[in-house]
Formats: sequence, structure tokens, C-alpha cells
Amino acid sequence: MSEKPNFHSNIWLDEGQPENPFVADKSYCAGYDVYGQLLEQASYWDYLLLMFTGEKPAPADSKALELLAMSLANSGPRSGHNRAAMNAGVGAAPGAARLIAALSVGAGQMGGSREVFTLVQWFYKHGLDIDAWLIQCAQPNEDDQPESVWDKYEHVPGFDPHGVRCPNTLEALLTLLSQLADHKPLVWLQENKPRLESHTGLPITQTFIAAATFFSLGMSEDLADMLFLILSLPGAAVHSSEAKQQGWRKFPFFGQNITLTDDPGPKGPTPFSRELPQ
Repeated sequence: MSEKPNFHSNIWLDEGQPENPFVADKSYCAGYDVYGQLLEQASYWDYLLLMFTGEKPAPADSKALELLAMSLANSGPRSGHNRAAMNAGVGAAPGAARLIAALSVGAGQMGGSREVFTLVQWFYKHGLDIDAWLIQCAQPNEDDQPESVWDKYEHVPGFDPHGVRCPNTLEALLTLLSQLADHKPLVWLQENKPRLESHTGLPITQTFIAAATFFSLGMSEDLADMLFLILSLPGAAVHSSEAKQQGWRKFPFFGQNITLTDDPGPKGPTPFSRELPQ
């Protein structure tokens, strides 16, 4: 039996302690000494991109990821994944359970990371060919695999099926991202956004901007899917903690705005009701 644990990775290299091979004395990411170089010389965003792409990022790349991360960090209590975490928080669930609730909802096909996965795939398939994109948007389920566990899309990924116009927040984000050097997919999205929205009759969403950013950074659809979820967790954490502290009496926050407009009146007997003895 070998005394040293063996593992194979193109991303990571550890030098184990001579006296304890299960503890690393030195760690390297894509050839860079993490504790001897990166902690002192690199930003967090440099480090993330080095891990996720295996390449030293340009300053504009790190800035693009930072801007996207800030926009994803907290999408507010209107977002489904944050509300899922808040529900768990009101129920006094442990922190891990609250984050898992957020991940479960945030991984879906309605504004979730599955949309990002699909859109990054489309970027690799169509590049910046707007005509090919328009055809794809008209047939979002054309490339479905028979063995897929996912349901067919009921809307075009990257677009809000209930939207009227693109929110000002996303307009500002896309403008900032498209101004960064060497990010042609983001410039393409900014320039073709009116045509895409006119073609679908719907405004674009954050998932489309995220997918364009991840693609411009050279990230695979698999890693883009997971990084989207990771970057979305801070808001879920703080909102669920706040909901836990406030308690159920202040949740749901929209309860006072619900008005019953079609009251059927007093309920009659149900199939499960029985008359009381006289």
C-alpha cells in the first residue's frame, strides 16, 4: 500500500507534510503558489477565474466577474431562491438547510442556473450569429436529449415570460459590462438586445447577461451553471437570517396586499364532513 495519497488534477497540486501526508504544506492552483503568491498578489476574482478557467485572467476579465458577482449577490426578496431561503428561515431551519432551499429553487429553469447552462451551450453552438440565435429562440427545445431529466422549456431561456420591459437594474449592468475591453459577447448582447426582445416579445433577464459574461470568460456551461448558483447565495443567507429573526408574523411580506375578489361565501359540507349527533 502506498504511503502517499495519489490524485490526478490539472487544476490543483498539493505538497503533503512529510509527517502527515493528509495535510498540505504547499498548494498550487494552475501552477501558482496559493499561499506564497496568490494571497498577496491576486484578487479574489483573479483567483476564481484562475480556478474556473485554468488561465491567468486579464484585468478586464476579473472586473467583469466582479460586476456580475455584485449583481447576483442579492437579487432581493422578489427572487424565488431568496424566498425559498426565507421560508426555511421562518421555520428556523439550520443555515445549511436554508442555503440548500435557495440552491434547489435557484437551479431551475425559470430564471435559474439551468437557463444559464442552456444559454452558454447556445453561445458555443451559435457564437455571435444573430440569425442563428433568432431561429434557436423560436425553437428552444430543438436540441433536447431524449434521456434528459429536465422538462421542456415553456418559455425562451434568458427571457422573462411575464416581463413587460427590461428592468433599469439590468440595463445598467449590461451597459457597464459591455464597456469592458475584449468582451465581444457582451457588446453583441447590448447591440442585439432590441432585436432579440422584439423577436420574442419579451425582455431579457439576468440569466442571459450572466451567460454572455461566463462565455466571454471562456467558462464551460457546467462551471457557469455552478458558479451562477455560488454567486447567488449571499442574498439568500442574509434574507433567510433576517426572516428567522423577524419570525412568522412578518412573513410573507406580501400578505397584506392579497385581496380576495371572488369570495365564494361560507363553506358547505365536504365529502369528509359528518353531522354531529343531535
